[in-house]
Amino acid sequence: MPGSAQISYMGPWPKDVGIIALELYFPSEFVDQAELEQYDGVAAGKYTVGLGQARMGFCSDREDINSLCLTVVQRLMERNGLSYDSIGRLEVGTETIIDKSKSVKTVIMQLFEDCGNTDVEGIDTTNACYGGTAALFNAVNWVESSSWDGRYALVVAGDIAVYATGSARPTGGAGAVAMLVGPNAPLAFERGLRGTHMQHAYDFYKPDLMSEYPVVDGKLSIECYLSALDRCYSVYRNKIHTQWQREGSDKRFSLEDFGFLVFHSPYCKLVQKSVARLMLNDFLNHPNPNTETGPFTGLDAFRDVKPEETYFDRDVEKAFMKASADLFERKTKTSLLVSNQNGNMYTPSVYGCLASVIAEHSPSQLAGQRIGVFSYGSGFAASLYSLRVTQDHTPGSALDKLVSSLSDLGVRLDSRKKVAPAVFSDSMKLREDTHHLASYVPRGSVEDLFPGTWYLTRVDEKHRREYSRRPLDDDLPAEPELVCLGAAAQVGVQLRIKEVIYLLLCYVHTGHLAHDNHTGLLLPNASACPPPTAGRGLVRNLD
Repeated sequence: MPGSAQISYMGPWPKDVGIIALELYFPSEFVDQAELEQYDGVAAGKYTVGLGQARMGFCSDREDINSLCLTVVQRLMERNGLSYDSIGRLEVGTETIIDKSKSVKTVIMQLFEDCGNTDVEGIDTTNACYGGTAALFNAVNWVESSSWDGRYALVVAGDIAVYATGSARPTGGAGAVAMLVGPNAPLAFERGLRGTHMQHAYDFYKPDLMSEYPVVDGKLSIECYLSALDRCYSVYRNKIHTQWQREGSDKRFSLEDFGFLVFHSPYCKLVQKSVARLMLNDFLNHPNPNTETGPFTGLDAFRDVKPEETYFDRDVEKAFMKASADLFERKTKTSLLVSNQNGNMYTPSVYGCLASVIAEHSPSQLAGQRIGVFSYGSGFAASLYSLRVTQDHTPGSALDKLVSSLSDLGVRLDSRKKVAPAVFSDSMKLREDTHHLASYVPRGSVEDLFPGTWYLTRVDEKHRREYSRRPLDDDLPAEPELVCLGAAAQVGVQLRIKEVIYLLLCYVHTGHLAHDNHTGLLLPNASACPPPTAGRGLVRNLD
């Protein structure tokens, strides 16, 4: 089991509370942004260069916010060998609302039924793309509080980002992330180092509860994002200066004190502009910047600019984009792998960027680094905080396991299926036409989903949703209990044990053995067995 959350929790403040394990899910299909440019009849490069996007993942009507979160939670639990009774808090951050009362968290609780664990705090948290970060802060606060009972917290952030036909549609995407939170974490929160800014604005909102589409004021949204970044960085910088002064240091904080910087990424180009924006902040905050040599070379003309007047100043943007180019390459560019290839995931977006940094570096390259994380949600809410990576990068360490778990991220992105823009457009139209319908059976292909993906099987006349899970191995029979989440969901090791017993019963029943291509062994031949259907299958009898 990763990390080392202890059952005995009485004593000093838990040490190094943070992210122990991280799992990311994205849809199995994508549309190419260059092809989408042609299909939409816009200038070449509008999406690929102007936005910095290469591909955009999307969901058919077979997936919704519940299925995304079920998939990523079960994947994290299985890959880390975790028992569901080791979780004491579960909170979901999402803005993809399909029910105004029932939380996504309560749907996920069906995965906990077999272990009998119902003592799990937390519900859903919503504010545009910021909900996942709020849930993460709550999880960390829980572990560091008198309420903590020694178990892990689990944070889930998931969304389906879709837009009406038009200029905003290529900034969509979909996905979910699950993060295991506890003490002795390889990515520990730096206590007291968090800058937050909250303000009222109608930059992006969803007033029509019958539609998945938001109302967006694009220009205002960019202004809100950049102004929040300015203010969060100022607060963070003041707090770290205060800490350093207590320790007897008069060092001045700058972007170079971050090993890596990750941002909420609506589209990649905005992230690059954000790095430039932070450099502008460093430049204006410095009492005597060197404009002859170093990163601020040639920037004298901008010494007296007012930040609030520069959000759309092309001269300032161009100068600081150029000045920060090296810093962007070293500290941020690798964070954009998932964003560039899958698009904006809303609440999981910034954590997809964090996962990308981990996936693109070795444990030794990450060890000891400070990672700055900027999270933004329209409306608007934002925070800038930092994680400190553990120094222990030895084989088998918590950091080594975390890096190893995400090392297949690029391969998984490349394994997706590309679809034509016309097919993507048809899928979006189907979602639009069937959103929130009752008595509905989805039409999307189950076979196109990744193995182990949960999917929607039907919505009944009372809007109750039922789900099933595509088998991890298509050669194995599906269990009847998995067809509808109204029955107890079978998970992880329990599923595998049943599969083994099922094969043994097959042998007893038929006496047949067959060569298994995956293992090279002679195993009981499942194809010779009666199918495990309700009422007569062998697996049914195991319960």
